Amino acid sequence: MQRIHNVTQLADLDDDALARSYAYPRHLDGPWVRANFVTSVDGAFTVDGVSGGLGTPADHRVFTVLRELAEVIVIGAGTVRAENYGGAHPDPDRRRTHFQHGIGGSADGAPPPVAVVTARAALDPAAKFFTDAEVAPLIITTTQAPKEQIAALEEAGAEVVIAGEAAITATALLRVFTERGLHRVLCEGGPHLFGQLAEAGLVDELCVTTAPLLVGGAGGRISLSVRQFDTAMARKQLLLDDDGTVLARWARR
Repeated sequence: MQRIHNVTQLADLDDDALARSYAYPRHLDGPWVRANFVTSVDGAFTVDGVSGGLGTPADHRVFTVLRELAEVIVIGAGTVRAENYGGAHPDPDRRRTHFQHGIGGSADGAPPPVAVVTARAALDPAAKFFTDAEVAPLIITTTQAPKEQIAALEEAGAEVVIAGEAAITATALLRVFTERGLHRVLCEGGPHLFGQLAEAGLVDELCVTTAPLLVGGAGGRISLSVRQFDTAMARKQLLLDDDGTVLARWARR
């Protein structure tokens, strides 16, 4: 294996070694939040409004491993709508293996629930997100959500949790996971949700794939927040793929 200052060629890692390199801490008594994004070389996180145009085989491989390890995946409602999100379907055998090795996954191999943060439960109960789910999605909303909308989402198979009055704070969101014993958290966006968690000092790790592509345009950034914050990060790992994809893992200092 070629390794210089935590730099590794992705091709040198088999699937088990790759999973170990992204292992969650073994003993957690509360949520450990990991965020995952893909960007272009010039910082765009979408192409034509979705992230799929930035995907590379290396990014897909790591994306799959991160989902295998997580106990819950959390996203904002805007991302669900823009990306036409479905449920999570990681390999059950690999999730059981990860659990046995103490790095993540689940004892029974069941997929992680996908949790959506939405102040007014503004999701279509007929969308792929519900029809494609193997386990009940978690809809985390507020008292402002219309009761008939909540009923429709529950009828579609979701578990709806009221976690605030007018808004859902980052602390309230993580409390929902704590109450359910979901400690290995994977945030897949969007920028407002990630920015809210980061501004509150609740992001423990950030995984960023840089795709070998220039996009241009006037796209946004992966983190949007009310206030500027300065969080020192330490690079824990850098994976390089032959096609130019760079996969970095950063941890809060």
